[in-house]
Amino acid sequence: MEKSQTENYYVTTSIPYANGSPHLGHSLEFLMADVLARAARQSGKKVIFSTGTDEHGDKIAQKAAEHKVTPKVFVDDISTQFKELQKDMNISNDRFIRTTDKGHEQRAAIIWGKLSHDMYKGKYSGWYDVKEEEFVPEGQADPARKEPSHPQAYKRLEENNYFFKLSKYTNAIKDAIEKDEFRIIPQTRKNEILSLLNEGLNDISVSRPKDKLSWGVDVPGDNTQVMYVWFEALMNYLTVLGYPENADFKKFWPPDVQVVGKDIIRFHAAIWPAMLLSLGLPLPKTLFVHGFININGEAMSKSVGNGVHPKELISHYGVDGFRYFILRHIPSYNDGEFSWDLIDAAYNNELANQLGNAVQRTASMIMKYQKGLIGEMPVADHDIGPYQEALENCQFDRALDEVFQQIKGLNQYIDEEKPWTLASSNDSDHLREVLAYQASSLVQIADLLEPFLPDSATKIRYVFSDGVIRPLKNMLFPKKDLDNK
Repeated sequence: MEKSQTENYYVTTSIPYANGSPHLGHSLEFLMADVLARAARQSGKKVIFSTGTDEHGDKIAQKAAEHKVTPKVFVDDISTQFKELQKDMNISNDRFIRTTDKGHEQRAAIIWGKLSHDMYKGKYSGWYDVKEEEFVPEGQADPARKEPSHPQAYKRLEENNYFFKLSKYTNAIKDAIEKDEFRIIPQTRKNEILSLLNEGLNDISVSRPKDKLSWGVDVPGDNTQVMYVWFEALMNYLTVLGYPENADFKKFWPPDVQVVGKDIIRFHAAIWPAMLLSLGLPLPKTLFVHGFININGEAMSKSVGNGVHPKELISHYGVDGFRYFILRHIPSYNDGEFSWDLIDAAYNNELANQLGNAVQRTASMIMKYQKGLIGEMPVADHDIGPYQEALENCQFDRALDEVFQQIKGLNQYIDEEKPWTLASSNDSDHLREVLAYQASSLVQIADLLEPFLPDSATKIRYVFSDGVIRPLKNMLFPKKDLDNK
């Protein structure tokens, strides 16, 4: 099966676990994948961009009980919150899959059946991380958490489960990663998973007894077992395309990029490719692994309760101001720090002073000196190779650095050419050339900003694209006062 290399583009986020409300930490992944999807559409590709929520498992059943509602009622509310967050952030996803969707559950059963040649039933005896709903291999278990007195102590399990022959695929996965057939970026994450593969993968338990966990997808043909939540959740990337028979699956598989957090790299770079190899399917082309957003050096999390909701930031800085900070000032390859002071400085000093100022000055001067007529605009000839390379490597911060180098250069050009001096000296031909170049540069800058700041890019093109200035009713980025947030 070979999808079109030029026409179709499939990008996914991981699907957040629906045991609590979304916070700022979730926004990073959605925005990164959104940039990739928008850039692919901009280049003329047909895109499927999928997000969703992971809705089965122990923790969700427990949370629902705490709220005195059924698990389905509980996840309906959380899933709606994630959908609303993505709408607030102007995320352009084409699909939103829920693992409680009937279609997903039915197709998960089909996938299980196709994987059954690599499964066997046996007794699992070992550690289980209740917090993460994760079986913990002995060699990776934290000794402190084996002690019952530890606040996040592992649970010792002995139960009959189905096992998947993960060990069978160790060498094939390692080979695909080393050859970059299954590209993992950044390099540090590639090294991390290769280190794990060099130790060898063990077969994994992929089910739980139904009497221990009822909130899950039934194992086909065995009503005593449900699918292990993480194993079943990974199937969403196939089921959302209508695997195995749907035309979308045949046209869009394999994924061009899958965007996931560093805490779930083992599932996506070891277990997931093994499942695909067992199914006889091509591996994703690229797995991009991002870091976390920290507040005061701590990762945002539902359990710690230190989350900031994106709505707070969007209400103060606008959706593009919010998108800009996350995509440029949270490092694409590492953890990043959030504070109100940092986002305030980025908004005022960069968006308002640099980009907003260039737009305002250029439009105002064309209105003042040429009655709004731009005339014929030259094609701005800026090298966008580094920008394109940064996008290809999921270096969103670096791509925006490249754009803002152009904005900085444009402001320097304005200061050096001094259109106000040209106007007073009646050098109208040169003045027209200078102002046309400024307008042309801003249109190209808008095109580069399109995947990152889509609303702002549209507004910039609105002002300059038709050869006549159409002023905005409001400033592109009005100054913000942090004290009045």
